[in-house]
Amino acid sequence: MTQRWTAFAIAAPLTFLLLVAVLLVPLPYAVYSPGPTFNVLGKDVNDSEVIQVVGHKTYRDDGEIRFTTVSVSPRGEKERLFEAMSAWFDPHRAVVPYDSAHPDDQSAQDEERQGQVSMINSQGTAVAVAMRELGYKVPTGIQVAFVEKDSPSYGKLRVLDKILKVDGKPLKDGQQLVDAIQRHGQGDPVTLLIERHHKRLTVEIEPVETVVQGDRAMRIGVTPGLGYYFPFDVTIQVDPTIGGPSAGLMFSLSVYDTLTPGSLTDGETVAGTGELFDDGTVGPIGGIAQKIAAAQDAGAQLFFVPKDNCNDVEDVDTDMELVKATTMHGAVESLKAWDADRDAELPRC
Repeated sequence: MTQRWTAFAIAAPLTFLLLVAVLLVPLPYAVYSPGPTFNVLGKDVNDSEVIQVVGHKTYRDDGEIRFTTVSVSPRGEKERLFEAMSAWFDPHRAVVPYDSAHPDDQSAQDEERQGQVSMINSQGTAVAVAMRELGYKVPTGIQVAFVEKDSPSYGKLRVLDKILKVDGKPLKDGQQLVDAIQRHGQGDPVTLLIERHHKRLTVEIEPVETVVQGDRAMRIGVTPGLGYYFPFDVTIQVDPTIGGPSAGLMFSLSVYDTLTPGSLTDGETVAGTGELFDDGTVGPIGGIAQKIAAAQDAGAQLFFVPKDNCNDVEDVDTDMELVKATTMHGAVESLKAWDADRDAELPRC
């Protein structure tokens, strides 16, 4: 065997093994893909209305209002080269640094809790903004947004419980609750006055000491959030595994449509995204291109884009009307104009 063939015989297997390693070694990237869309005006898997109303007349008309989601590579599963390149060349998917999708300082449990808290808060805000759009006064308060399993509060507090007082003092904000808990120790329960289903209850919960990132603190295992006192009951029933705040605008439009005569969408399918704040403004979200693709696949004719995401959709190829959403009120007005005239001048991105 010549020297050249000897070198080739040695180098070829090494090159092959290197190529295999490059293809199989996980890379520090995650992929965003279009997720499922959900019609908030429709029914859930149990054939129950997604929007449940008690104490007010409802109007179940034609049309769909869909909120959109993004599927993200699971925590712990980094993309390999072939998968990342496939997603890179797909206009409906996005390759992002793994740490941006799954921050190092958060666990899978932290992500789940954050997502559920955001979803619970977005539902309450959506209902409040819709009611205010209809002229109702909706005072705010503090509610339970999340209860940790096996915590001192588990079985005593429930999500959506309103916390009225802590140790006999009216509760003004979540920090007041945290500060009160820190003043209690093992064997010294904190006393909460709560409201559940319009009934008041007194609950005693004994804090436990925990260590988070080296800091010791007393905790009862709940996450407080902004709560509301509604003139009548409206609940939004969605899959609890769906997290995040980005469905807020679509929730609010759906509640408004359900409480008013006629179809806000003129019997058509509209979709969109956007975090909704207490003052009715619409905030930006992530994964806008993936959500637009999912909405188009669902047959939507119009898609609401948060104002601050407009620059992100300049190169998106879609047949849908991309309407800029600055406030929930503005979105209602845009739908009314679009219902009356499909060629109406709307605030487009």
